[in-house]
Amino acid sequence: MASSVVPVDQNPQNPSPTKPPSVLHLSFNQDRSYFNVGTTEGFMVFSTDPFREAHRRDFSNGGTHGGIGIVQILFHCDFFALVGGGPSPKLASNKVMIWDDNQGRFMGELLYRSEVKSVRLRRDRIVVVLLQKIYVYDIADLKLLHQIDTVANPKGLCEISQSGPMVLASLGLRKGQVRVEHFARRRSQLIMAHESSVACVALSNDGRLVATASSKGTLIRVFNSLNGSLLHELRRGADRAQIYNLSFSSTAQWLAVSSDKGTVHVFGLKIDSSSLGINGSREAATDDLAPASTSRLSFIKGVLPKYFSSEWSVAQFRIQEGVRHIVTFGHKKDTIIIISTDGRFYRCKFDPVAGGEMTQLECHNFLQPEQSNSS
Repeated sequence: MASSVVPVDQNPQNPSPTKPPSVLHLSFNQDRSYFNVGTTEGFMVFSTDPFREAHRRDFSNGGTHGGIGIVQILFHCDFFALVGGGPSPKLASNKVMIWDDNQGRFMGELLYRSEVKSVRLRRDRIVVVLLQKIYVYDIADLKLLHQIDTVANPKGLCEISQSGPMVLASLGLRKGQVRVEHFARRRSQLIMAHESSVACVALSNDGRLVATASSKGTLIRVFNSLNGSLLHELRRGADRAQIYNLSFSSTAQWLAVSSDKGTVHVFGLKIDSSSLGINGSREAATDDLAPASTSRLSFIKGVLPKYFSSEWSVAQFRIQEGVRHIVTFGHKKDTIIIISTDGRFYRCKFDPVAGGEMTQLECHNFLQPEQSNSS
């Protein structure tokens, strides 16, 4: 699923009592039904459809020691993984605390010698990412199952599949390399995705597709995670950009991309989904994940430069440039959801045939809920 986390400045100004808290973290849950907000005062969880506040915990005690830098919720339950952050953290930055919201207390912890960069959850596993190490645990008893070494990974790039056997994608041991672990197959696939450093990674729900963006931010590549073959090369634009996140739709028919240019792009992926086994109908052979078709310019690949032969987005939506935001696909057909560090929630609709600019359906301020509007 989507690469769905934006770490932000860990040293914001302390908010005054009359202002909303500063956002330290944004992420979507595993099925996009909720999104998580870590702030300088605690954490909040919101339902995406309909938009509404579902949980709120204020740890600030009058403005001190309340910061949550990472918050992950497991689907719809009361199980949270929390890591401290901000100028006055509630918890240590080298510790993952397991919070039971139903009981209102911490139920367990995972302690490290260095700062936790990110956390991922699925029903049977907890994944903790450090600067150059990834740990995989059984969620039932917190038993350590796997350790993975990576190149320096300050963003904590790591994604895990949510359906079927567990697949994990993160950085390899070389610049530009992505490592995909197929645990059920006991197989590691190394993919040289880019010449420059990898800036973003996403996995499809079933782990068969992996998408990557480099630090240049102009091209997004989609690979067969089983054999490492390149399936799509997508062009976000010509100018250098910082990619905030990548997100596959639930059927892997679409890929959404957000960046610091203030534009969200949606790309169509022309891949035979039946061969991918997305609906669990049949197991695909190791090497049969090939594109069903390519872009209209594919016949001149190798003749014109890559700028012309790579594929362009179908639809776009624009928000304020430079504001950090992440995007995912909504439960309603042909919709996307965008959340940003300035507190904005957008629901938009794209036309899969005509493409072009998306239509804004809703806009809310989740830091100040009374300031909301719908179109």
